[in-house]
Amino acid sequence: MSLLMSSSLRSRLSLGAVVATVTAVLAGCASGAQLDGRESVSPSASVSATVTPTPTPTLTPVYKPASSTGRAENVPVPALPEAAKANSKEGAEAFTAYWFQVMGYAYETGDIGPLTKLTGPNCEMCEGVKKVVPNAYTGDRWLSGGSFSTPTFESNFTPHNDGRIPVIVQVIQSEIRYWGPGGIEYRPPGDETNTANVAFLRFIDGSWMLDSVNPLA
Repeated sequence: MSLLMSSSLRSRLSLGAVVATVTAVLAGCASGAQLDGRESVSPSASVSATVTPTPTPTLTPVYKPASSTGRAENVPVPALPEAAKANSKEGAEAFTAYWFQVMGYAYETGDIGPLTKLTGPNCEMCEGVKKVVPNAYTGDRWLSGGSFSTPTFESNFTPHNDGRIPVIVQVIQSEIRYWGPGGIEYRPPGDETNTANVAFLRFIDGSWMLDSVNPLA
């Protein structure tokens, strides 16, 4: 009897040992334990890094005023303000101020194109500017100064018989200097001026145009 029990016990122990071994092996596989002397490594997801290129910054041209060393650089064309688009007293005054800014741009660059677009053919003073200023930029010559400011206005917004709107305006123009090759001044500077002028405007096809401008006596 003891031999049979001993044999049965051995059988149960052997079966239990097998079950325990199999369980341990399965547990080892599930947990990444070593199997047959090799470590089981769970595959990891492949991550592909996307590199976004850094955009090249856009450099804004730097404005440089004219001097004895050379012409002005990167001069912006004055932008027409919203106020100068209105067919009103305020609109006429705003346009007059804008027109003198554009004339200052012509003095600073020699480019009379923007001024021509805003000016009618009856302006004698304007026609003189259109001839003299480009001539001052021929060859290796250029100007410095000559900018305009318009601190005061006066207008009752009453049209003349010909339909033109008069605007009396104070115009200050800074000193002008005339430069030639090598930064040599080829003529004496023009003094700063402070004058009262009357500008005559027309509102044509939804926008203002300067018909003429003259100094007041």
